[in-house]
Amino acid sequence: MYELPEIRFDRALMLKSIIASRAEGGEISDWVYRLLRADFFDDPITQKLLPQFVRSNIDGKGLWSYLKGYHEGGGAYAARRKHINEEFLPLLDYLSDTGAPADAGVSAALSQYDADGVTVAWQKALDRRKSDPEGAITAARTLLEEVCKHILDDAGVTYEDKWDLPKLYSNTAKRMNLAPSQHTEETFKRILGGCHAIVESLGGLRNKISDAHGGGRRKVRPSERHAALAVNLAGSMAMFLIETWQKQD
Repeated sequence: MYELPEIRFDRALMLKSIIASRAEGGEISDWVYRLLRADFFDDPITQKLLPQFVRSNIDGKGLWSYLKGYHEGGGAYAARRKHINEEFLPLLDYLSDTGAPADAGVSAALSQYDADGVTVAWQKALDRRKSDPEGAITAARTLLEEVCKHILDDAGVTYEDKWDLPKLYSNTAKRMNLAPSQHTEETFKRILGGCHAIVESLGGLRNKISDAHGGGRRKVRPSERHAALAVNLAGSMAMFLIETWQKQD
């Protein structure tokens, strides 16, 4: 069960608010600070977006020591508030932008697989959907490449660095009995054939409109919706592959 994004956004605002209050000498409830901090610290994605001073201080005493040392004397309150606002921007931007239970589902599946390259590629794809559609499409393909390579490594299957995404996927699918040719039931063959087509299409989309290649004056520039489509497809396929591999393994 995943909480609605707006709930986590409100909690982030509450955490920011009580820290701002402490920055001005106010008292805060230690257990409330710990509870709110844990909500984001225990999530591998939001943990990285938390302000460093929140990650480093587990209670109000340590928090106050940091804030007091950050700026003392004239204008301390304003300087501390400005610092807190700036440090919370990455987390608040992420929570206001993700809005998607699907994103959370994919993020949870990828984080459980515990593969750094996979998690990093997914986060890049999410972060760039609006600000850098070309980069998001590149990251979407990188995500699938990373997932396939990690699974092949875990399975002890050798591959060549020069293999493109469709070939990586084909070998990964065969290892997990996901190739259409490995099934006789027509419904399964169509579904698995569709998965293969999605992977090939992502490769083609990336070659045509991502930032992976120069395109001259006539290059088609992807829009936000193109990036969202590529990222959503890649995330769904990555989650499917990882969950299938974990169940088989």
